[in-house]
Amino acid sequence: MTQAIPKLVTFEDFAAWRPEGGRYELHDGVIVEMAQPVGDHEDIVGFLVEKIAIEYVRNGLPYTIPKTALVKPTNSESAYSPDVLLLNRPNLVNEPLWKKESTVSLAASIPLVVEVVSTNWDDDYYTKQGKYEGIGIPEYWVVDYLGLGAKKFTGNPKQPTISIYQLIDGEYQVTQFRGNNRIVSPTFPELNLTAEHIFKAGGIPT
Repeated sequence: MTQAIPKLVTFEDFAAWRPEGGRYELHDGVIVEMAQPVGDHEDIVGFLVEKIAIEYVRNGLPYTIPKTALVKPTNSESAYSPDVLLLNRPNLVNEPLWKKESTVSLAASIPLVVEVVSTNWDDDYYTKQGKYEGIGIPEYWVVDYLGLGAKKFTGNPKQPTISIYQLIDGEYQVTQFRGNNRIVSPTFPELNLTAEHIFKAGGIPT
């Protein structure tokens, strides 16, 4: 019996097809429909958007957080929709896909990306971490509020963990935060948040 080979999709096809309703990503030519997030997930995303926005406004930085923009690695038929995407507005003029597709590909446009982990945790820890590193995004957070990731990410026994990846000499170096650990953000060094603050925003006991 032969098995049908799924038709791979280019980014251009994906961008033309993508409906306004729902949330979709393109993973190496395969369209992936993202599940509707649960309430705790959305509480954490909303909390982080609020705290990060306060920081860039307070510091007079020309940043913005779009609602549904995509990150497209260059030379790849992939496009990701991060939970929190911080954009450097002045560099958007250099983004060829920004005006029509609300899509960015340049590291200079993307100071920070945050993914809040759902059941597909391996995408955040492995696939997206590699792609974001390849783009050169300076800072990437993985907020694993349920401790779903492998033990090397979440400890033994597993526990809620925030992994912050900082780009150093072209490669990500990771620091992990749990409980009352104060988050250390290279982009926002004065950000006064602990891992517990973030997890409690989602009603997660720590």
